[in-house]
Amino acid sequence: MKGFIIAFSMYSKIPMPKLEWTKENMKYAICYFPLIGAVIGLISYGAYSLFNVLGAGDGLRASILVVLPLLVTGGIHMDGFLDTSDALNSYGDREKKLAILKDPNAGAFAVIRGFIYMFLLFGLFSEADEKSILLAGIGYVYSRAYSGLSVVSFQNARGNGTLAAFSQNAEKKRVQLVMIGYLLLSAGLFLMVDMVAGAACMVAGAGVFLYYKKMSYAKFGGITGDLAGYFVELCELAVLAAAVMVQLISAMI
Repeated sequence: MKGFIIAFSMYSKIPMPKLEWTKENMKYAICYFPLIGAVIGLISYGAYSLFNVLGAGDGLRASILVVLPLLVTGGIHMDGFLDTSDALNSYGDREKKLAILKDPNAGAFAVIRGFIYMFLLFGLFSEADEKSILLAGIGYVYSRAYSGLSVVSFQNARGNGTLAAFSQNAEKKRVQLVMIGYLLLSAGLFLMVDMVAGAACMVAGAGVFLYYKKMSYAKFGGITGDLAGYFVELCELAVLAAAVMVQLISAMI
């Protein structure tokens, strides 16, 4: 349970006991990372169901669904998304991009891309039906399984920092197998909910994962914690977009 406590302490705002972050305690911490996604998915589906019972409008329901993941995670992945947006739009060399990732100040591109992301997310949730919400919930696990796999498989751009600590202290082979297990479980759940929409969600998430690796290596020389957060946010958006697009197309046929 020590790995569980460390994972939830780092990647969520859910209260956890204090624990020393030793190498032994961190061995399997990444294995529990996707469970935070499961918590977000369950809370989101519960909120969707509750607001349906209350007869709330699409706007209010969508607003809550946008905010809930940020409340559970404390915005740690969104922070990475915003920092990466600034770095990618700096058009500087690799060292400058890495320096921007460490800069605590938000630049113009972080604000612009943050607004775009939130508006897209709000619009998609406004259109989502129950099936799309279920698929999005699975996507929270799916994105974190891919992210966890990248932590123990991809090259680190710096060799230090929090992400590097998780990577260096992890039992990499075992963590990789666990992440693959999460991915297979997510794939099965996607297809159980809907064969076509589930397959579209899987392809969308896998496509973002391939982009994440190619972009990270080309622009930064590897991954960092911010880049991993950037991926999680993009993957979640892509999964939801795929689910809603299939939903809308199916309604037309």
